[in-house]
Amino acid sequence: MFSAVESRRLYRQVADQMRSLIERGELAAGSRLPAERELAQRLGVSRPTVREALIVLEVEGFIDIRMGSGIYVNARKPLHPDHPPEDFEGPFELLRARAVIECAVAEEAARLALPHHIQQLDDNLAQMATALDDRHRALALDRDFHVIVSGIIANMTLNRFVGSIHDMRMTPYFEKLASYFENTETWRAAMEEHRAIRNAIAAGDPAAARAAMRAHLDQSQLRLSESFEEKPDGSPVPAASNRAGGN
Repeated sequence: MFSAVESRRLYRQVADQMRSLIERGELAAGSRLPAERELAQRLGVSRPTVREALIVLEVEGFIDIRMGSGIYVNARKPLHPDHPPEDFEGPFELLRARAVIECAVAEEAARLALPHHIQQLDDNLAQMATALDDRHRALALDRDFHVIVSGIIANMTLNRFVGSIHDMRMTPYFEKLASYFENTETWRAAMEEHRAIRNAIAAGDPAAARAAMRAHLDQSQLRLSESFEEKPDGSPVPAASNRAGGN
């Protein structure tokens, strides 16, 4: 039924293939899809690629992701599915780009930071501490933190670029993925990771700043990589209030 896909935007190919199977009735309405791991093996792609494809299909209305239970084909097909634009970057592709760019930015910021930059970071962290229960405000402050770090380098092109990367997180697809895994505790974890970045920059330690940013982005990806279905031991995933998310 499934066949390996070739390189392009892989998650788009996976979504296209699964959408076609649903539309042709080969994946029946109400049926449960194979687990993420099995889908990844059958399609010859990574689990993050499968996850991005599933999010596209859920936003379009073709599937229903039920945390702790599985992924099901919707009984009612969408009349006008909202396909993502051809140039849409998936959440994990976005995180990989951020790892390349923002780690270098943090390293350079640690060489150039002045006291007023550190004060800006401190002000941002203080505001974040009051916004952990407000996802939209926390997300805006998260963006502000990373823009402040890039702003230390005083390069408007770079600053605009970092801001635009974070703005890409405002798509329905990223929002849907984040809705499963973000909560007060994950924002608290992200804030503490920001604090480690701030401390390394304040200490003027480029290597530590780069490592702290990399650790933050690695943890962000891990938070978004929690299983939609079950833990390896077979027990259901925790309730939303305890799940990890990504920032």
